[in-house]
Amino acid sequence: MSRTYGSYLRLPELLALQTPASDGPEHDEMLFIVIHQIYELWFKQQLHEAAHLQVLLERGEAGEAMATLRRMLTILKTMVAQIDVLETMTPVQFLSFRTFLENASGFQSWQFRALEFALGRKSPRFAAMHAAGSPERAELDVRYQAPTVWDAFARFLQQRGCDVPASVLTRDVTQPVSPDPAMQDVLLALYRQKAELRPLCEELVDLDEGIQEWRYRHVKMVERTIGFKTGTGGSGGAEYLRTTLFQPLFPDLWAIRTRL
Repeated sequence: MSRTYGSYLRLPELLALQTPASDGPEHDEMLFIVIHQIYELWFKQQLHEAAHLQVLLERGEAGEAMATLRRMLTILKTMVAQIDVLETMTPVQFLSFRTFLENASGFQSWQFRALEFALGRKSPRFAAMHAAGSPERAELDVRYQAPTVWDAFARFLQQRGCDVPASVLTRDVTQPVSPDPAMQDVLLALYRQKAELRPLCEELVDLDEGIQEWRYRHVKMVERTIGFKTGTGGSGGAEYLRTTLFQPLFPDLWAIRTRL
């Protein structure tokens, strides 16, 4: 039998994955499931693109790296727009099936944590949330030890003749990216003397800003839906999510704005 649209995309299997747990089931649970499954697919694609971005930076391919960053940004805009769809569900509609989620929480999304790790926001406690020996834990443990997009960018700059400090090139990649005054001096010189590299830097700032925008919209959606109640699975809900706001992934690219 020749390949068809349905067989290529494995539509029978895909469309069988939306299985509400509520009695009835409650009408709005289907939307909740579909939106979150779509998010997981976008996380998968973003991880795919982030890995490709690191390879391109290691190879010194600035043009292709920028194209990949633009794709990631376009996906982010779609992810933010999906929150508008989720917000068509009122608090009462969500509460009609919330108890059926039991301990399930978006806080447990290993793919989102993997994306955070790839972009430089790492914490061993996020890996430890998954059982030792599980595929999710194994994947996060590997990514926790791996270099980030920022590390690949630093090596790219070194290849282009920038005097990247050793403190950046040899940093502990398991730690979040921290501001580095010496790196900021390098970036200031780049902005003033290497105009051809500025667009790549700005694309990274756009990516950072896009992630922060997604976080903000997510917080407001949670507040709008459950206020400041404890999140499903015992997570901190909106109160915890607020603590994740306004934390840049690439702080040196933001810090130089004051000095330009």
